[in-house]
Amino acid sequence: MARKSWKEIPPAGKAAIIVLTALDAGLRAWALRDLAHRDAAQVNGPRWLWRIALGAVTSSGVLPAAYLLRGRKPGVDHR
Repeated sequence: MARKSWKEIPPAGKAAIIVLTALDAGLRAWALRDLAHRDAAQVNGPRWLWRIALGAVTSSGVLPAAYLLRGRKPGVDHR
């Protein structure tokens, strides 16, 4: 499959890319801020691994959503 330049992508495709990018960035920022304010005991798995993954992997919002839904221990408020 040949790569398309930005000019070759239809408007609906461009809109989808922009929305997914904004969603991923927003969820990632939320997840990283939440992670920064939690103790290690309040997180499922190693905090350093979550931090690296959230900071380095672009996942269209899947990885931040996984952290927010499964990476935090239930019933624990970080405030």
